[in-house]
Amino acid sequence: MATELFNNGHHACIVFSDLVDDTASEAVQSNQFLIVTDGHGALIDPGGNMTYNALMLGMGKFFHFRKLEYILASHQDPDIVASINKWMVGTECKVIAPKIWERFLPHFCGVGNTEGRIIGVPDEGMNIQLGNTIIKAIPAHFLHSEGNFQFYDVTSKILFSGDLGASMVPHDLAAIPVTDFAAHIGAMMPFHRRYMVSNKVCRYWANMVRNLELEAIVPQHGRPFIGKEMVTQFINWVETLECGVDIFTQQNYRIP
Repeated sequence: MATELFNNGHHACIVFSDLVDDTASEAVQSNQFLIVTDGHGALIDPGGNMTYNALMLGMGKFFHFRKLEYILASHQDPDIVASINKWMVGTECKVIAPKIWERFLPHFCGVGNTEGRIIGVPDEGMNIQLGNTIIKAIPAHFLHSEGNFQFYDVTSKILFSGDLGASMVPHDLAAIPVTDFAAHIGAMMPFHRRYMVSNKVCRYWANMVRNLELEAIVPQHGRPFIGKEMVTQFINWVETLECGVDIFTQQNYRIP
């Protein structure tokens, strides 16, 4: 089922949250995102082969898949972008992905299919022109990937945050916005403590995104944070999070 996160008649942001049935497979639930603005379209983190067919069909209600201009990949993981070979064959789109992963992505594809079609995002980020609007690729390095970006849509004021903010919830609950932040922490904490690298980068991220006008933060797994109150609570939580190397000790490095 597709859910509209934003639609002003010219610009729409749509999330597909139930294309991976985590009750019927061993795969993790994941969200895929479509931005359509006056006839121009981009997919954010379209997922792997499990999501390709359903996403291609589902996006047809909003945008013809063959007109796709960009795939925006926050990082290199299979649940983010393993389906790119099919998009390379079925469309003329280009892939915008972290520059440090630029030469790794072709391993998902047939020889030659990505030639001249991958645009590497430098570490400092970049502005992406989509029709008459801008999507900002914002640095989120080590949250969790070494080269990692989030995508801020300046029109909807939504930050598509990749794995930061991910919650492990059933696929049929993933589209429901968080309303009780304290109760939701339990669904986020195990993932964040292991997959985010350190509190140092969490604090850098929090300092950065407070400079954005944010109406929503929407992660690639689990439930979104809609409205300034939930967004603020989430940023404050990330800022104080101990995770990754903060909590590892010599006990985690022992010969079995």
